[in-house]
Amino acid sequence: MTAYKNMTAAERAAEYAKVSAHYEELKSLGLKLNMARGKPGTAQLDLVSDIFDLMHDPADYVSDGIDVRNYGEMSGLPAAKRLFAEILGCKPEQVFVGGNASLQLMYDTIAKAYTHGLLRSPKPWCKEETVKWLCPAPGYDRHFLITEHFGFELITIPMTPAGPDMDAVEEAVQDPAVKGMWCVPKYSNPEGIIYSEDTIRRIASLQAAAPDFLVMWDNAYCIHEFEGEYVPFPDILAICEENGNPDRVFEFASTSKVTLPGAGISCFACSEANMKHMEKLLTVQTISFDKVNQQRHVLYLQNKAHALELMGRHAAIMGPKFRAVLEALDREIAPLDIASWCRPKGGYFVSLNAMPGTAKRTWQLCKEAGVVMTGAGATYPYGKDPQDSNLRIAPSLPPVAELEQAMEVLCTCLKLSALEVLGV
Repeated sequence: MTAYKNMTAAERAAEYAKVSAHYEELKSLGLKLNMARGKPGTAQLDLVSDIFDLMHDPADYVSDGIDVRNYGEMSGLPAAKRLFAEILGCKPEQVFVGGNASLQLMYDTIAKAYTHGLLRSPKPWCKEETVKWLCPAPGYDRHFLITEHFGFELITIPMTPAGPDMDAVEEAVQDPAVKGMWCVPKYSNPEGIIYSEDTIRRIASLQAAAPDFLVMWDNAYCIHEFEGEYVPFPDILAICEENGNPDRVFEFASTSKVTLPGAGISCFACSEANMKHMEKLLTVQTISFDKVNQQRHVLYLQNKAHALELMGRHAAIMGPKFRAVLEALDREIAPLDIASWCRPKGGYFVSLNAMPGTAKRTWQLCKEAGVVMTGAGATYPYGKDPQDSNLRIAPSLPPVAELEQAMEVLCTCLKLSALEVLGV
């Protein structure tokens, strides 16, 4: 196979005719395939559905002397706090346990900063003239939507192989209007990057002009390897405290991709001073989240070692799907020199950088052929990818056979859009 840019005009025209004919064949199949969101597949859900076989004995509803069916324990069961603390490497008293969605806790944290202010806020953010927010990109569209929803000015920070471009971050935080930053420190969404120790320490030691500068540390994939050994990660709360910024970070995690996304548990972890501030606000909002489900997860996951064993069984399902994606790209696209992509060992996504100016076209061609993907541009603030290049592949939901079909469509669409840009 010859790289497209090295072909003559006549060779590209012949290639375009060939690829177009194959695309029409694929369209005629009437496919309905989905690579849009990081949803666990049916085999993963079946793997953990025995969680509902627990809690038949009355004693199962008692945890540390607490009847989990009743009111109380607004910040979560002590046993659930201990479980998350062991997984995250922090202290149980730093953990607040919520419902099934960490995204809800993230939204709520921003909402409370907006309406009431954080512990170190001079005033609620709604009373600030301007609030700016740092968004490492490519990144997670739902993160960006939360801060956009509150009217914040979103500032794109480029991602590097070690995490966010910290030179850009350190410059940006000199502006007192910059109130925070999104972070996915392990197997970042979508690139699968693990932040380096240097990056983490620079984040913890930032000399921010805003006294209430907030790091939203979404550790969504903290135990989510699908290839190789478990990769430990540092306790960001302890590092922030060591650097004189104990109240800087709120860390988030959940069991959405450990047990069941629709019926899991989530948490945030923060300094004890932040916890007191948040509990005061949350007491007005709720009596407690679902403690029965918290207890169910404590009984099912037991501890970090047992959770990691379960994640190994998830990896046996996820690994072949990621290999199917990478093998298709290596075989069909790499020789043509029209795209590049990450090779993650954990998380839920593959980040694909197509030829500049082709991502939207590729996405549209895929849609017309029956393959749904996250919208082109979604991995950037306001949905605006300056290069029109990045596409996020989510391999987890389809079975391998369907995934192979979807990748055939994607590769065909990448070829077509690249040939159109190069000229045929």
